[in-house]
Amino acid sequence: MRSVAIVAKPQKEELARILPELVVWLRQHGFEPILDETVKHFADAAPSAPRARLLDCCPELCIVLGGDGTLLSAARFFAPKKVPLLSVNLGSLGFLTELRLSELYPTLEAWITNSCTLESRTMLHAQLIRRGIVHAEYDALNDVVLSKGAIARMGSFTVRYQGQVAAAFRADGVIVSTPTGSTAYTLSAHGPILVPEMDAFVLTPVCPHLLTIRPIVFPGNAELSVVIDAVPDQTYLTVDGQEAIQIAVGDELHCRRSEHKVQLVRHGRASSFFGVLRSKLKWSER
Repeated sequence: MRSVAIVAKPQKEELARILPELVVWLRQHGFEPILDETVKHFADAAPSAPRARLLDCCPELCIVLGGDGTLLSAARFFAPKKVPLLSVNLGSLGFLTELRLSELYPTLEAWITNSCTLESRTMLHAQLIRRGIVHAEYDALNDVVLSKGAIARMGSFTVRYQGQVAAAFRADGVIVSTPTGSTAYTLSAHGPILVPEMDAFVLTPVCPHLLTIRPIVFPGNAELSVVIDAVPDQTYLTVDGQEAIQIAVGDELHCRRSEHKVQLVRHGRASSFFGVLRSKLKWSER
């Protein structure tokens, strides 16, 4: 039987109503739902598996119930296998998870009949190099961030583009963002908004010590590296605000376009990018 994975934010109490109904609906339409085991207690009648084993079931779709954070987590996991994501907003902002709960079943019906569209989003591949060796590597849908912990001291960073020095500065941190992530942390740090289709990345210093340092937009085929020249203790590399690893002086962060892309299911009322800006961020309102 064709399978559909379901990933959800376990803290959402409304899942006690949503998940049993969704399991019944999927089975009525010829699909076997497989739940992430963190939410299996909401629908005992459905099989479940650890997140790492969901791909063993070869799902044709992943339904994400939660907010943008839940989607970011699922995206990094399912993108390598090209499993499309149908996301429903159960959170507050829901910039990426555009669908309302009332639109879940119409969108599923459109997916079944191939009358929906798949929106492709670029991911960023980051490697943390320590003493010349790859210490850790990640894919990110939004961004990777170098930032300090509790100590109010700045770090020193050197940015290289295609092997040449592009900038050197002191700052609280550095953000490297995809077009999708340009409306996340980098927007708060006064970075530019990029439309999702752009083939580009943004490097945004966080509270730089020089007024002349500004965010830089690089082409999508860029090879970027950020050398950590000096940082206070408890400085971290974070990935989509979820994965975290402590960094040290001399580390290098290498960034390039990932070979994987995230496929988002869009249908019906799905807003244009600028429509989402207006509705979610109150774009252009006086």
